[in-house]
Amino acid sequence: MLKQPYSEQPVFRLRHSAAHLMAQAVTQLFPGTKLGIGPPIENGFYYDFDLPRPLTEDDLPKIEQRMHELADATQPIERFELPRNEARKYIEEHHPDDPYKLELLADIPEGDTISFYKQGDFVDLCRGPHVENTNAIQHFKLLSIAGAYWKGSERNKMLTRIYGTAWFTQEELDAYLKRVEDAKLRDHKRLGKELGIFMVSPEVGSGLPMLLPKGAVIRKLLEEYIYGVEERHGYWHVLTPALAKASLYRQSGHLAHYKQSMYPLMDLDGEEFVLRPMNCPHHYMIYKSEVRSYRELPLRIGEPGTVYRYERSGVLSGMMRVRCFTINDAHCFVRPDQIGDEVKHHVLMLEEVYRRLQIPDDMYWYRLSLPDLNDKEKYHGDLEKWEMAESELRRAMDEMGRDYMAVTGEAAFYGPKIDVELQDALGREETASTIQLDLLAPETFDMHYIGEDGKEHRPVVFHRAPIGSFERMMAYLIELYAGAFPLWLAPVQAVVVPIADRHTEYGASVRDRLAAEGFRVTLDDRRETVGHKIRDSEKQKNPYTLVCGDKEVASGAVSVRARGQGDLGPMSLDDLITRMRSELPTE
Repeated sequence: MLKQPYSEQPVFRLRHSAAHLMAQAVTQLFPGTKLGIGPPIENGFYYDFDLPRPLTEDDLPKIEQRMHELADATQPIERFELPRNEARKYIEEHHPDDPYKLELLADIPEGDTISFYKQGDFVDLCRGPHVENTNAIQHFKLLSIAGAYWKGSERNKMLTRIYGTAWFTQEELDAYLKRVEDAKLRDHKRLGKELGIFMVSPEVGSGLPMLLPKGAVIRKLLEEYIYGVEERHGYWHVLTPALAKASLYRQSGHLAHYKQSMYPLMDLDGEEFVLRPMNCPHHYMIYKSEVRSYRELPLRIGEPGTVYRYERSGVLSGMMRVRCFTINDAHCFVRPDQIGDEVKHHVLMLEEVYRRLQIPDDMYWYRLSLPDLNDKEKYHGDLEKWEMAESELRRAMDEMGRDYMAVTGEAAFYGPKIDVELQDALGREETASTIQLDLLAPETFDMHYIGEDGKEHRPVVFHRAPIGSFERMMAYLIELYAGAFPLWLAPVQAVVVPIADRHTEYGASVRDRLAAEGFRVTLDDRRETVGHKIRDSEKQKNPYTLVCGDKEVASGAVSVRARGQGDLGPMSLDDLITRMRSELPTE
């Protein structure tokens, strides 16, 4: 699946204009409102307001009604530009006592165009683009109200954010709203609690989810699976500490570039230590621990490495956005002539993992993130190396026949990369995995290998993680499967339900037989009705519920209920085992 950049899609203009339409309606309904920002976002838009009074959900229909009236007025949406001094005067005149637009004006770099958009009595500092007039904005819905700190900083004032969505047709809007309702049923925070997968305790801290027994099983299965895949692909696995000297992260550049996302330094016996935000420097030290030969490369080092990053409380969400997580991390050290083959290796392995996880092909796509080499502050170093790296990434993807979208200015400061953009159950997209080429670390850490000529040469480093973080992937999979995990990944694969106490001994023997065959099975011997226990098993989305009564005891069978298929009738244990084995992946 390959998509046009969102900012270039016609719906981007529509949603941007819908945000302005909403702001116009709010300022008319609530005089004295001060305006923050109002961008289009994936599947919708929002606007931040400093309001004279708090809003409630009851206010949204009133705002929607006023938006429809303004849209039907067919107001032209006109752009105009002003020099900086005139722009400041214009803002002070049209937004008196409003500090937010003046701050935004000050943030515009010198030399950049300063533009405004006007519709009726509403004017906003904005670079656009927009639709031609308000009549084009007909199919929209306001969704929710939330708090948002100005510029995302907790040191600033809390503003009121209104979220909405807009589409070109009523059919598209209705379909999206249905997806929203469906997504609520799939929400990993709700299902994670109902299915006993994870919990968050205020006593432990926000953004620090704890895996319950079922969640721990899923995590273990994912880890074991990826370990096996990587071992087949020539990886060596290591385990490194989550703590390191701060000097290591000064050398890597993390303290200079990512300090705001790191936890404070700790003084231990007169030396500064830090909880690692990345695993990379530890793996570099392992590479440097020996003299490396060109014959050893590519050298692939993998680790389920736990990292710690400070995320603002406002963005924390279940297991999707957390403050401590474990990455399916690896660093691959290669010769420059091996770059193309290594890219192919990583792409094929990622696609193998996605097939196993049953992620459909049309739910992810590749983005080639390239530098803007005119930006010397962000992208520096040897121009020839950057061009070589870009050429190798392009060539590898082209030779594999993979579609990708090249985006200038999105590369990391240390090298170009291939980002894997993954779509969730609501159609939202996020970077799930990256194949990152690193041109800088080998120089920063003075890494070498001995070439065929007997001389020292610089390797190239790849950072990659097909699963990304285990926490985020688990959240994604809960929503993808709506909690109904495939048999190999289901924490409980079958529940044995005796009809009466006299059937419990036989039920235990069924459990033990299936457990001996390697299946995860529990026995529900509670003194509840059979119907109650079957419903509980189905609510827990277990793949199989096995009922045993007098007939099953006499025949050495079980009455099988399969998730999504209902009652399959009696089945011998041998036949059941054969059926369950056939559902397990073979790779």
